[in-house]
Amino acid sequence: QVQLVESGGGLVQPGGSLRLSCAASGSIFSINTMAWYRQAPGKQRELVATFTNGGSTNYADSVKGRFTISRDNAKNTVYLQMNSLKPEDTAVYYCNAGILSWRLGRLNSDDYWGQGTQVTVSS
Repeated sequence: QVQLVESGGGLVQPGGSLRLSCAASGSIFSINTMAWYRQAPGKQRELVATFTNGGSTNYADSVKGRFTISRDNAKNTVYLQMNSLKPEDTAVYYCNAGILSWRLGRLNSDDYWGQGTQVTVSS
């Protein structure tokens, strides 16, 4: 069974930094795009950043120049370095990955989500 486990959230003052990690584990054959989403209270979940298995990255306009997504394929892990944090960055951050995995002797392509990690930016 494939799992995504996130870590690194917490409380930080405006202007501060945090680094989120998300590790995929299980019977993984390959991982396609890995991404970070976030959901603030009362708002819809929104895409923050993506990292394809070809090495391309993409960012939401609201985080460009402040956030950096990176990936360690050997560890099946994606990171989100968040700098110059603002109160409006406060949200639950979710990791997402498109994963090809072994199940019942077959390869299956599924979309997986982490459990979410809270990021709070406040003085």
